[in-house]
This record gives sequence, structure tokens and C-alpha cells, in this order.
Amino acid sequence: MEYRELGKTGLKLSSISFGASSLGSVFREVSVDACIRTVHASLDNGINFIDVSPYYGLTLAETNLGLALKEIDRERYILATKVGRYGQAEFDFSAARVTRSIDESLARMNVEHIDLIQCHDIEFGDLEQVINETIPTLQKIKETGKVRFVGITGLPLAVFRKVIDRVPAGSIDSILSYCHYSLNDSSLESYFDYFEERGIGIINASPTGMGLLVDRAAPEWHPAPEEIIDTCKKAVAHCKSKGQDIVELAMQYAVAETRITTTLTSTANPENIIKNINYIEKPMDTELLAEVLEILEPIHNLSWPSGLAENS
Repeated sequence: MEYRELGKTGLKLSSISFGASSLGSVFREVSVDACIRTVHASLDNGINFIDVSPYYGLTLAETNLGLALKEIDRERYILATKVGRYGQAEFDFSAARVTRSIDESLARMNVEHIDLIQCHDIEFGDLEQVINETIPTLQKIKETGKVRFVGITGLPLAVFRKVIDRVPAGSIDSILSYCHYSLNDSSLESYFDYFEERGIGIINASPTGMGLLVDRAAPEWHPAPEEIIDTCKKAVAHCKSKGQDIVELAMQYAVAETRITTTLTSTANPENIIKNINYIEKPMDTELLAEVLEILEPIHNLSWPSGLAENS
């Protein structure tokens, strides 16, 4: 496993990491036993970074993660969670709520500190509040030792600059971007220099586009337009015709970009997490990659709206 530094934090994260949303039964119902075994399999096989949120499973993911971490030495993992999003349409970035949220997360996960606290899906919030209230509050909480570093997450890439350009330098240590560094959408790379110049670490999530690039139908709730879904299906079918799993290619493609600190992968199946770890240790089939990128070219970097229009 390769480990890369997250911006200027000094934290060295495994190149793939564990996204704990699956522990909240957001994709399918999962047992506590499966959750515990998956977390242990991740850590036992080189992963050292775990990302979660109170939103995932409406606190269930954090609760199950806490059960899994109960018997694990705190020095073995770097832990991230989020504040600000608590339901499908429930957002609260106020100082009082994010302060309370951190204490709730600490209790659910049975830990004394969180390494990285992130404002969750800021495009749905009032950016004036995020800039002038949320970020300063999190910086004050850092002084208590409850959190060590501060990050922001979102889908529209433009929203990151709208916040980072207006807060004091060093206020934001990392960004978490999803669905923007995958086989069908690599638009995140246009921001690499911007983040690097400011010492901000990059966390990449959803290398399969939230289920677009997997060997099953995209979930019904997926926000992508039909053109994207249909074209991704063609890429999946092409890989299958060659006897290859497109997930393997997607993971290898994401991890090959060293300017990304880590790429999150989410599952509640210990065999799947080990499979993903094994994927990145294999050489990438560059011929297949070229073929898949050609199939996906008509939709390259196409996305979908998320959040308030003024924040995109």
C-alpha cells in the first residue's frame, strides 16, 4: 500500500481508503457483524483512513463504525467525519449545531478526537454562513483537541474556490470531491494546481460515479441524465466482453493520479474491500483503458446539478 501526505497536515493516508457510508445501509441492508469484519479487513490490509458522516444512514454508519473501532488501537487509523448535513434535505451549518454534532459523533464512534472534520455538501448551505460562522467555529474547536484538521466537501467544483478564496489562508486543510475523478469525468484535475498552491489535500470519492461504472444498473435515485447512464453502461459492457471488471480499471485509474492523496471506496463486504486493495496492486491494462475512454468520450466531464444554483 502506498501512503501519501494530505496537503500540509502531515497525515499520511493510504492511497485507497474506506468510505463508511455502506455501514449505514445506504446501498443495501447490512449486519453489524459484516460492518465490523469489513472495517477490520480494511485496517488489517493496509488502509489507514476512514471517512464517514452522521448523514449516512441517519447516524447508523457512525454507530456501526464505532462498534467496529471499539477494540482497535486509535493509533491505527485516521478518522474523518462531517458536519452540516443530517438528512436528505436537512442542512444546518450554524455554530451551535456543528459544535453539538462533533460531540455526538465522538460519542457514537467511541473516540476522543476526530482527525479531519469536514463541512458536508456545502453547495446546499449559505456560503456566507459557512465562511463567516462554520469555518471559524471549527477552527476554535481545533483548540480543544476534539478535531485536528478542517475540510470541506461538495459536488460542484466551483464551490470550493468560492469558500477557499474568502477564508484566511490555512483555514481549510482538505477538500473531498466526488464523481469528478473517474473514467467518465476527470474535471477535478483542472483544480490540482489551485489546491497544491494552497497546501490543500485532495480526497477523491466515487471512482465509479456512485454506481455508474459497475456491473449492475445504476441506482434509481442516481441524478445523472440518461445520456451519461447509457454511455457508462456501454463502457461496463465492453469491459465485461473482455472478461474484465470495470471497477478494477476505475480504481487503478484513480489511484494512478498521485496528486490525489486518497480515493475512497465503500463496501460492507470484507471480501470486496480486499478485492479493491488487490486491484490497485496490479498493473493497469492501458489498452483497455484507451478503449473505455474512447467509449466515454461523448460524455467526458459531463455532470449534473447539485445544491443551490448560486453555489455552483
